[in-house]
This record gives sequence, C-alpha cells and structure tokens, in this order.
Amino acid sequence: MNLADFFDAKLFMAATITLIVIMDPPGTVPVFLSLTGRKSPAVRAKAARQAVLVSLVVISLFAVAGQAILSYLGIGIPALQGAGGLLLLLIALDLLTGKGSTDPEVAEDVNVALVPLGTPLLAGPGAIAATIVYVRQADGHAGAYIALGASIVMVHFVLYICLRFSGVVIRVIKESGITLLAKIAGLLLAAIAVQLVANSVRGFIATP
Repeated sequence: MNLADFFDAKLFMAATITLIVIMDPPGTVPVFLSLTGRKSPAVRAKAARQAVLVSLVVISLFAVAGQAILSYLGIGIPALQGAGGLLLLLIALDLLTGKGSTDPEVAEDVNVALVPLGTPLLAGPGAIAATIVYVRQADGHAGAYIALGASIVMVHFVLYICLRFSGVVIRVIKESGITLLAKIAGLLLAAIAVQLVANSVRGFIATP
C-alpha cells in the first residue's frame, strides 16, 4: 500500500492550481472592496467569512452530488454558465451606475456575501465544472477524494486570507479609490459575465 492510497498528491496539486486560477483570489479583492469598502471593518470581516463559507458549501455540495443534481434537474454546465453570467451582469450594471453602493443596511452586506460574492463569483460555473471533473478523475479512490477535499479547503483558506485582509488596501486607496475601484470592478464583472454567456452559447451549440 503506497502513499497515493491515502493521499493523491498529484491530484491535490492539480486541483489546487486549477481552482486558484479559476476562482482567482487576488482578482476577487477589487469586487469585494467595491461592494463592502465603505462598511466597517467588522462588517467587512463578516462578509468575507460568509462569502467564503457559502462558496465552500456550494463547491463541496457539487463535489459530493454535483453530477447527480445536474442529471436529476436536467441542467448542463452551459446552463449554469448562462445563469451565472446573467446574474453577474446585473451586479456589474449596479456597480457601473453607482446603485450598488448606496444602501447602508447591514442586511445588504449579508446578501452581498451570499450573492454575488459567495456565488456565482467564487463558486461559479467554472469552479463547479472543474470540481465535478476532478471527482470523476478520483474514480472511487479514497486517497484521491481526500486530496480533492484538502484542495478545496486550501483554496478557500487562500480566498479568506485575501478577502479578510483587503482592508489594508482601503487604507491606501481612500474613498476616491473605492469609487474608482467600483467602476473598474463593474467593468471586469461585466466582461466575466459576457464571457460566461458566450461560453454558455458555445456549450449549447456544441451539445449534440
């Protein structure tokens, strides 16, 4: 019995790198700050914690039962991409028009942590699809499943660190920087949304 029977290091590295590239922890910081930058540090920390927990739960759920859920509902990855793209586009329009940063209610911060931060920005179609693919690669091997689980936890730990300590950026860029960041984040989100919709269309066309 070798080490791979207990922990598949190769799959761990591959899954960790793939998910970090897809979920892009540093790239989520501008969007996070554009939505929570004007809030208190305590609220910001709570939003970071909730967003990462929501993403972890969603990714874990799809790792355990993703293929079964999609098959039962008759939903494909292209449909997830299209839905995620449309949702991100709505958030992007709010950021670009300035409507997303005017409500001071704490309840809004909780909602922001759930949508769009937790999902579909962090736990988006790309991360879900990659997780399902790696579950298939595990092919019933306990060591591979343990490695994949450790990879998912590791990636979310990196995400939390990036979001939790994003307040350092606020002290540097100040109020005017947050406003500019919101516009840039809105533009980037719009681009991501359009790309998701385009991928969705290509996926539907390619599906026999």
